[in-house]
Amino acid sequence: MGRRFAPLDLNEVERAELASLASRRSTAQGLAQRARIILACADGEQGKIVAARLGIDPDTVGKWRRRFAEHRLEGLRDGPRSGTPRTIEDARIEAVIVRTLETKPPNTTHWSSCSMARASGLLVSTVQRIWRAFGLQPHRLETFKLSTDPDFVAKVRDVVGLYVAPPERAIVLCVDESSQIQALDRSQPTFPMRPGQAERRSHDYKRHGTTSLFAALDIATGRVIGKCYGRHRATEFRKFLNEIEAAVPDDLDVHLVMDNYATHKTPLIRNWLER
Repeated sequence: MGRRFAPLDLNEVERAELASLASRRSTAQGLAQRARIILACADGEQGKIVAARLGIDPDTVGKWRRRFAEHRLEGLRDGPRSGTPRTIEDARIEAVIVRTLETKPPNTTHWSSCSMARASGLLVSTVQRIWRAFGLQPHRLETFKLSTDPDFVAKVRDVVGLYVAPPERAIVLCVDESSQIQALDRSQPTFPMRPGQAERRSHDYKRHGTTSLFAALDIATGRVIGKCYGRHRATEFRKFLNEIEAAVPDDLDVHLVMDNYATHKTPLIRNWLER
């Protein structure tokens, strides 16, 4: 005969709280399972049946049933875990965060974990844990640019509108150039990648000058129209426009999105676009 337990009588508040814990997706799965155990036992199911249905050990069912009988809902919560207590006060953690955000070390562009550790009297690993916990990365820097163009908003709407909802019977191309690409040839053949070994190539090379890549990205399909030229002038850009014209079907309108580079605004290019 299995061990007999006293029946569990739940009041309305307890049953509602257990049902909420068992069904909420945000509830920790361990706590949700304990709530299901108590609800099943309160409905009169035997421990072995509950254990088999939930795929757990019968002793686990008995443990949480006893905990609930003694402490009710609070008995289902995890108790404090063993381990070394925290030795760094909140004030010292706050001081590290404030110093990281509002100051810079002397004669240096940003704080490092070593310099912050020396300044705060903490271990390097402790500073790293604090930064990691609060998402601080003093070594990283991002840039931004503010436009002074009074028509900036209208232009952005035009460009984004073309990307998001291009007109019918039209193609939208994003055009740009990458100049000064080094044409390098390795002195020895490249060894291909193998299992457990990365692709390898010789450290020395022969330089064959530079080239400029002109490219037009079809936003809708991802197709790229590309061409390399020896120089990066309006003459080469005019030739690339001819390449685009030849690659696009005649029955489609063409919308070009490009930056304000000088070669895009010469009379040669303006006349070609108008024509």
